[in-house]
Amino acid sequence: MLHQVFRFNWKTWRALSHADRERISAVAVSKLNEIGKPTSEGPSHQTVLFSLLGHKGDLMLIHLRDSVEALNHLELALAQTEFYDYLEQTYSYLSVVELGLYESSAKTYSALAASDVVPHSPEWNAAIKETIDRQSTAMAARLRPSIPQATYACFYPMDRKRDETVNWYLEPMAERQRMMHEHGMIGRRYADDVRQIISASIGLDDWEWGVDLFANDPITFKKLIYEMRFDEVSAKYALFGTFYVGVRLPIESLTNWLSGTI
Repeated sequence: MLHQVFRFNWKTWRALSHADRERISAVAVSKLNEIGKPTSEGPSHQTVLFSLLGHKGDLMLIHLRDSVEALNHLELALAQTEFYDYLEQTYSYLSVVELGLYESSAKTYSALAASDVVPHSPEWNAAIKETIDRQSTAMAARLRPSIPQATYACFYPMDRKRDETVNWYLEPMAERQRMMHEHGMIGRRYADDVRQIISASIGLDDWEWGVDLFANDPITFKKLIYEMRFDEVSAKYALFGTFYVGVRLPIESLTNWLSGTI
């Protein structure tokens, strides 16, 4: 998963002739449609565009692909367009869609320990792999999500605290499982109004996770995130990065956006 945030050079764009603007925007729409064209990869091949609010950027592209190489390929393809000359990339975020498996992992670890299986032995590794494979099959739709057809998107990166006095990674598995369960129960109450995609970025980017929320009412983002501020896992262990909020912009509407309308 790759997020790209761009600032658009409106002053230089307005200095172009009407014919040049039409030509460049038409090629840009064609290229973005080509980049985002559905393939046999299914949901794992998507490119969606948002018009951002505020000073952090003007446009945000969210890309889903089945490999890092494919993401790099689309980056390079977009950079070859003349439209790219009017974009300044102000932020990007690389991550991998991930599921939290605290409950199934805890059950597996407990069963292996009760059977006196040596951690990281071939038998241990085989049991863990079997659990992961089973969960991957059962939750394939969540591992290969479709970006929802919602009007608004909210993206932000986050970490778990790991300082001298508060360190998420030093908490026992059972405690982390309990806290994540309580955290998840809040999210479930908003399931009818918000769709989310959680992606992991440890070793890939500056934060540990990326969170994408999609809804038809942006106030829902505020309600959900505010309520979660009070649960233990967020209040005590969470650090949040910059929030980006945008309005969905169909690629075919980019030409209108470049004329000042959505």
